[in-house]
Amino acid sequence: METERLTLRPMTGSDADALRALHADPEVMRYLDPAPVENYLGESFHAALEKTTGRFIGWFELKGTPDAELGYRLHREFWGLGYATEGGRALIDRGFTAGGVQRVVATTMFVNAGSRRVMEKCGLRHVRTFHVDFPDPLPGTELGEVEYALTKQEWESAISGES
Repeated sequence: METERLTLRPMTGSDADALRALHADPEVMRYLDPAPVENYLGESFHAALEKTTGRFIGWFELKGTPDAELGYRLHREFWGLGYATEGGRALIDRGFTAGGVQRVVATTMFVNAGSRRVMEKCGLRHVRTFHVDFPDPLPGTELGEVEYALTKQEWESAISGES
């Protein structure tokens, strides 16, 4: 799959070193629990490559039907450039048009303002704030987690309104 500036392709074992480097950055992982790299090599995960350079910039995920979970993680040098929104929208569009998706959901910590902004730019709306008891909570956990969502009907209305 291609966007204006990205190539998104399924993750493979050959991406493991790039994933380890991404996940080794403490700022990238600031609001996230670590998980083995192998957890990110499934069919729902897409390596994101910058078209002009071919560099691995991070990954995107859209997993599940009819409700699908959107996820993304990018190297810091690519934050604030619109790549997260571009990749997220591409997967959302594909899920609604060809993937049998009826609703897209994404969650993050309340304090993760950057990720919340990406969700909003992708068309998702705040649904709820909730609290989870973690055995070893990250700073900011006390403010809760947020859930954002977009239904296929809302997406279709937004698309027809853009015409």
